[in-house]
Amino acid sequence: MEGFPVINMDKVEGNDREAGMEILREACENWGFFEILNHGIPHELMDKVERLTKEHYEKCREQRFREFASKTLEGAKSDANDVDWESTFYVRHLPESNISEIHDLDDQYRKAMREFALELEKLAERLLDLLCENLGLEKGYLKKAFRGSKGPTFGTKVSSYPPCPRPDLINGLRAHTDAGGIILLFQDDKVSGLQLLKDGQWVDVPPMRHSIVVNIGDQLEVITNGRYKSVMHRVVAQTDGNRMSIASFYNPGSDAVIFPAPALVEKEAEKKKEVYPRFVFEDYMKLYVGQKFQAKEPRFEAFKAMETASARPIATS
Repeated sequence: MEGFPVINMDKVEGNDREAGMEILREACENWGFFEILNHGIPHELMDKVERLTKEHYEKCREQRFREFASKTLEGAKSDANDVDWESTFYVRHLPESNISEIHDLDDQYRKAMREFALELEKLAERLLDLLCENLGLEKGYLKKAFRGSKGPTFGTKVSSYPPCPRPDLINGLRAHTDAGGIILLFQDDKVSGLQLLKDGQWVDVPPMRHSIVVNIGDQLEVITNGRYKSVMHRVVAQTDGNRMSIASFYNPGSDAVIFPAPALVEKEAEKKKEVYPRFVFEDYMKLYVGQKFQAKEPRFEAFKAMETASARPIATS
């Protein structure tokens, strides 16, 4: 199997653009994941966010996780298929931030997370424009598709995956695809665990210092009419090390209407008859909540059935 795709943004946005864009195309169409270097986010900021995230876990969350772990292991006689070995909290950035409402974050951590979120938002939008170019769509098409009436939604899931004495029984995070648009992950560079499913095999996503891992969500699969793929991925619990994961989700607005880009449907018309459904992002999320750890295809089929049965198509403007 070929190596995991790594993209140097200096080359993509510089002299070696053609080669970099080809790696991007291959990654989005055949992997659903890629890792980027020289992305423009200051390394000093990343180091600060990592340090403060690990300190916050030790100070505010570790004891609670130990209590959860003790109860979970007591009850785990066989495979624990309905639980994840992780400690998490969520921060919403757009359309309105809730970071001031998370009471156990100190001012220094809040400030660093705000700065980091702004950098990630800019990076997500740069990547969306590169994807437009790669797909042959007009610049800004994907950002517009995500916009909705209040702009995109953007939030961060901060996770710790502490050492697990029984990784044979419990997953760090069960296998799933991501519901949203484009996901940017800042992961621990020393403790591994993230894997994606490719060609029927689980493949490690390599930890690399100061890199950002990017993956395609279900909404981009729909908008590209299946040219780009969201893929199943999971976190394998480890016996050693506490893995840090900061995953930021740049998603459509809640009322954004998601549908295949007409230009891509026309281009693919001779190759495939299949067309992905049209739906409101919030409706998709309501379905996803109960089906996160199941295959994505039945979700798409459910919306196709609703679309067929509906007397009136969903308005796009």
